[in-house]
Amino acid sequence: MADDSRSRDKNAFGSYAAIGDSFTEGVGDPGPDGTYVGWADRFAVLLADQLPEQDDFRYANLAVRGRLLDQIVAEQVPRAKELAPDLVTFCAGGNDIIRPGTDPDDVAERFERAVADLTSAVGTVMVTTGFDTRDIPVLKHLRGKIATYTAHVRSIADRYDCPVLDLWSLKSVQDLRAWDDDRLHLSPDGHTRVALRAAQVIGLSVPADPDQPWPPRPPRGTLEVRRDDIHWAKEYLVPWIGRRLRGESSGDHVEAKRPDLMPL
Repeated sequence: MADDSRSRDKNAFGSYAAIGDSFTEGVGDPGPDGTYVGWADRFAVLLADQLPEQDDFRYANLAVRGRLLDQIVAEQVPRAKELAPDLVTFCAGGNDIIRPGTDPDDVAERFERAVADLTSAVGTVMVTTGFDTRDIPVLKHLRGKIATYTAHVRSIADRYDCPVLDLWSLKSVQDLRAWDDDRLHLSPDGHTRVALRAAQVIGLSVPADPDQPWPPRPPRGTLEVRRDDIHWAKEYLVPWIGRRLRGESSGDHVEAKRPDLMPL
């Protein structure tokens, strides 16, 4: 298995670029100005804090919501290679996997070609597994496909010596409080826990345990659960189906929020 907790020089990463889809863009974690924050932005802060002068650190976030793997490879990978940062996080394939009829083996083959391309041009490439969705509404029926893709990602990481942000083993994000109301994206607390885990992967000390248990909460009755399900279907599921039928994406007309390596 890939080494998820390898020790590195804490000052080794002076620049970082994140590529991916809505997960890496930060959907579900809105900032005060309306722009999404997300785990990658929070991880960038933890990286910058390790440098003597935070202004020495530069960060780009090329991720755009709704992007499929091939779109990320075509649009974001070349830009990441051009920027040539010390560290790239590469999370892609999730939108492919949730589509009916997709083959996780095929997605993994295309993902590996992109990893090979990236690792030849940038310092370090951190890859990201899927979540264990057994207790997550909407996604739990896809658990088998996600597990297969996750196994491939870990094997690819072994072959290319990539650190692994293993979300499957991060038990705290299996709690519904780690997820946004749309049940597809993380909440601010969920994004925070992923950022802390990413920092642990590259050997940084973190201010909190990302797998710290959630506080107890009162049990919910069947009627309350059903009411929430109806609200979710009306507010999120029906619009999502509508976009699919119209051939639209949530990322249409959306551009990367940080296309260049800039100080935080």
